[in-house]
Amino acid sequence: MKFVNISLLFTLLFFASCGEEKKPAESPQEETPPSNTAAPVKEAMLSQQQYDALGMKIDTLGTRLMTGFVEANGELEVPPQNEATVTPVIGGNVANIRVIEGEKVKKGSVLASIEHPDIIKIQTDFINAVNQRNFQEKEFQRQQKLYDAGVGSGETFQRAEAEFQSVKGQVYGLEAQLRQLNINPATIKNGNIQRQIPILSPIDGAVQAVNIKTGQFVQAQTNMFEIINTEHVHVDLLVFEKDVAKVEKGQTVKFSVESLPGTELTAEIISISQNFEQDPKALHVHAEIKNRPDNLVPGMYVRGKIAVDDKRSIALPESALAKDGDKFFVFTAEEEGDAWSFKPVKVIPGTAENGWIEIKLLEDLPADTRFAFNNAYYLMAEMNKGEGGHSH
Repeated sequence: MKFVNISLLFTLLFFASCGEEKKPAESPQEETPPSNTAAPVKEAMLSQQQYDALGMKIDTLGTRLMTGFVEANGELEVPPQNEATVTPVIGGNVANIRVIEGEKVKKGSVLASIEHPDIIKIQTDFINAVNQRNFQEKEFQRQQKLYDAGVGSGETFQRAEAEFQSVKGQVYGLEAQLRQLNINPATIKNGNIQRQIPILSPIDGAVQAVNIKTGQFVQAQTNMFEIINTEHVHVDLLVFEKDVAKVEKGQTVKFSVESLPGTELTAEIISISQNFEQDPKALHVHAEIKNRPDNLVPGMYVRGKIAVDDKRSIALPESALAKDGDKFFVFTAEEEGDAWSFKPVKVIPGTAENGWIEIKLLEDLPADTRFAFNNAYYLMAEMNKGEGGHSH
């Protein structure tokens, strides 16, 4: 009986196992574990020794008075009254030349002398006219006495008066011609006739050009010398039409010239032309130079910036800014134990002035964020040395 029960139990277990539905084995799904390997933050790391050796300057951002500029180029020039072309008023042969190019001269200095028979003729005509005037003056006085006494003819008196006035006019005319020739009429009256006449400088300045040679015949109005006075050299800038409304008298101009590399000079606008140049379409702006150096010469090319407005802006030294491709960066600075971490921050640069440059941050940063004020390009190079830089 016990044997039958055990057999029945095995039979029931067999059918129970056969009656269970076989389920296909499920292959376990591979789940991607959450990543904690995000792209590392790019930064430049400096040891304290490197930091000290580079002389790093660290500070928070501040505002600075920055000036807006209009760029304008031009050249140095002098006013028309400070340039002179020296010409003779009468033709003649050059007897001598007293100056050379570059020599400084005073107003009235003798530059050269010329001679010609016509010069002598004017002097002799003057002496004859003076003598004739003296004779006619005496004749006029004699006829006046006779006329006043009632014994002289009125017609004779009037004729004597007319002849006296006529010859007196000739004397005045010839005297004026002698003065134009730089001859003193008083010396000629005594018979001291000059063979040569001096050619004088009409202004103070320096001889810019000598256009004659000894013995050369020069016609009246021939350009013999060019004199220029550079004491009043000023800046002549061309301001384009789009910027004209921003420019006004009294504004400051910062400019440089090739002969003084690395030197920035200052001028003040004294006048603005009212007529546009057509090619290019621009106005002439004239500015007087302050603390003018002695070696400025008219015709020198000028690169200028006209200060048109002042504003306070966030600014950093130019050495705090680095360019990578077409983007500009500055670096935040954070001390980490015995090292320093510098992270790049993208910015938009603005006006540059006196070694400082206006910047616009593209992201908000805490007010107490410190920045590197120098060596930006070195930090950029350090950051780009490794792949992905330093990560925490």
